[in-house]
Amino acid sequence: MTQGLYTIKENYKTAKDVYKMILEGDTSAITAPGQFINIKLDGLFLRRPISICDWTEDTITIIYKVVGEGTEKMASMTSGGVLDVLVGLGNGFDVAKSGDAPLLIGGGVGTPPMYGLAKKLAEKGIKSLVVLGFASKDDVFYEEEFKALGCDVMTATVDGSYGIKGFVTDAIKQSGKEYSYFYTCGPLPMLKAVYDGTNTSGELSFEERMGCGFGACMGCSCKTKYGNKRICKDGPVLVKEEIIW
Repeated sequence: MTQGLYTIKENYKTAKDVYKMILEGDTSAITAPGQFINIKLDGLFLRRPISICDWTEDTITIIYKVVGEGTEKMASMTSGGVLDVLVGLGNGFDVAKSGDAPLLIGGGVGTPPMYGLAKKLAEKGIKSLVVLGFASKDDVFYEEEFKALGCDVMTATVDGSYGIKGFVTDAIKQSGKEYSYFYTCGPLPMLKAVYDGTNTSGELSFEERMGCGFGACMGCSCKTKYGNKRICKDGPVLVKEEIIW
């Protein structure tokens, strides 16, 4: 983990209530897709944890949805602004477990870390089946970016206004494709449905309110088969077989 000042290079709207921000700064602490950053915002006591979508040697890309006071502040920020950020938090996904036909499942703002994972797998010559889930057509984002990586992409919307009508689990069933391992990130009900509806081992990334973001406060602890784990430090990625619902 590193802490530093990061300059906003870009910040713009990419879908309904969804923004893309690119930060410039030190990325040496990022070691795996699925990790997150924690942003300090003026006037707010707790930092805001945001998953990493992509990164280079000197930039971090995040995608966030405006859902409260913190993200509203972020949406109003412009290029050239500076943020105090904790970088390289969490364990991230284990790409070594993917096998040759991984399934990547992203729900809403759980989609961004799936892109970073798909990119790393593509660099290893592994083609992913990607299933994305959104409420409606207006909420869909990053579909074309996944396709540009060579992924097979299926998109589901709850209201049926785009792609497959239903949930990500409906899209998985309709694909009819075998997969070697799965990775997923999204809201808790979706994670539970994916857990119940998949037939291989896999990794699930959990969203949780956090105090510190690096394991000191124990505020985001959860029970597993191996004892209590901190979502921010021991997670946010947990292996399917260790999860207690």
